[in-house]
Amino acid sequence: MNSNGYHSMKAIPVYDPLPEVEALWPELEEAFRRVMHSGQYILGPEVEAFEQEVAAYLGVKYAIGVNSGTDALVIALRALGVGPGDEVITTPFTFFATAEAISAVGATPVFVDIDPKTFNINPDLIAPAITPRTKAILPVHLYGLPADMDTILEIARSHGLKVLEDCAQAFGATYKGRKVGTLGDAGAFSFFPTKNLGGYGDGGLIATNSDEVAEMARMLRAHGSRRKYHNEMVGYNSRLDALQAAFLRVKLKHVDAFNARRREVAARYNDLLQGVPGLVLPPLTEGHVFHQYTVRIPVGRDQVAEELASKGIGTMVYYPVPLHRLPVYGYPEGTFPEAERASREVLSLPMGPFLGPQNEHVASLLREILA
Repeated sequence: MNSNGYHSMKAIPVYDPLPEVEALWPELEEAFRRVMHSGQYILGPEVEAFEQEVAAYLGVKYAIGVNSGTDALVIALRALGVGPGDEVITTPFTFFATAEAISAVGATPVFVDIDPKTFNINPDLIAPAITPRTKAILPVHLYGLPADMDTILEIARSHGLKVLEDCAQAFGATYKGRKVGTLGDAGAFSFFPTKNLGGYGDGGLIATNSDEVAEMARMLRAHGSRRKYHNEMVGYNSRLDALQAAFLRVKLKHVDAFNARRREVAARYNDLLQGVPGLVLPPLTEGHVFHQYTVRIPVGRDQVAEELASKGIGTMVYYPVPLHRLPVYGYPEGTFPEAERASREVLSLPMGPFLGPQNEHVASLLREILA
């Protein structure tokens, strides 16, 4: 193993959690012991402490820990009053959970196409998609790059709509100096292990400045009850584990440094890959936290990915099928051409705060292949 914690310069996974575990092991072990000896494993003081710390970090009044990022979306939508018969405008180029959550509360996802430069929802297309049934806008800060929130919030204000930010890939990202997840009516976060702030299992969080949304979210995560056995509505069993909260408290202290390191890795990739024909690089926009470093390869993307794999380089396509083309939604081909084009061209390269000289190796192989 080299000094960066990587076993070999040849095999580089798209994401490797182990160097981080090794770097934080004494703190993680202490957190594990603390929880195991506390006898309290679901919610309780550890989760409350994490919620307070993460609310302070984000600069928001309330943070409510839940079972997953998907549950964060579902519960936040319900807490915002979205339900059967409503429409929610969102992007077709994201993970399925974004649209699935809208469908799960009985509402209809209304897709609008993406901006090809940012991969985020194209704000110019939102207003034409609004109907009398529209209740909310659900932008996704894809790959860690904040969406155009000024425009989105202005449209929402002028039409009386709620805004729920999907921040699953963007913990710690900032938009004009403010943390994402605090700009709209609520923000939904995922602590899936690969995320910028990831646990060692599932977990999620809802952030909001609204007393009503926070109270409703707390009820919904605990079977629709404010106090045990006094259920006021049909809710969910969606409570954050104390052990995950304890691990996340450890990692929260390091997340800014890790995000800064991700930006350095991305900047190095951009330097090394500048001017390679047939390659479009992501923008180094301020506030971007590079959950993924995603390039576009307009011709032969799958072949490039296969050649990199044959040389031990892990890559991923996020996402090979835009949501509107999935059988569950089934829009005809060509409905959202930019999302469809992106799904044919995007390739995410290895990324993480502990990626050292490995990205030079990845870049030189990619240059070779494309040459």
